[in-house]
Amino acid sequence: MQSSKSCTDKDLIRTYIRGDERAFETLLTRHKGKIYTSIYMFVKDTDLANDIFQETFIKIIDTFRSGKYNEEGKFLQWALRISYNLCIDFFRKNKRRKTITPSEDFDIFNLINSNDDNEESKMIKNQTYAKVRQLVEALPQEQKEVILLRHYAELSFKEIAELTNVSINTALGRMRYALINIRKMIGEHQISLQ
Repeated sequence: MQSSKSCTDKDLIRTYIRGDERAFETLLTRHKGKIYTSIYMFVKDTDLANDIFQETFIKIIDTFRSGKYNEEGKFLQWALRISYNLCIDFFRKNKRRKTITPSEDFDIFNLINSNDDNEESKMIKNQTYAKVRQLVEALPQEQKEVILLRHYAELSFKEIAELTNVSINTALGRMRYALINIRKMIGEHQISLQ
């Protein structure tokens, strides 16, 4: 048999189901970076990301052991879908909708460029970020998710479509309507982003 590192995900899963724990370790090592990063970029909290990451793999193991794993899809997309659903479940359960928080190294709203580093400019920039975050929070859930996944988790529209189980056109449409709704809210409430 070939080494576990050169095996396909499908081979590793079958080997694990037959009782070889090392096959699962290889599968985990192969994909943990992408799965953890996608969770962290969504929740922006290390402890919460670790909890959801562990819960994701508990669900994966339970699915494998129960014989309910469907080999038709790709493992990584399936695992990302589980982690995404767990993130959504967490926020729904805790009614904690404010998932957009800036950090020192990354902020979704760095779309607004400012070359002037004086205090007044920084204050205006921070106020603008806060206004944009409020607008995103006011969007319907499906539109907000696309904005977060595209700009916050930096996923492609193809990845967003796979993760949310919709077509690419639907994902693109949700982004389009999100931007239209943001522009509409800016106009209705006469919000200045400068």
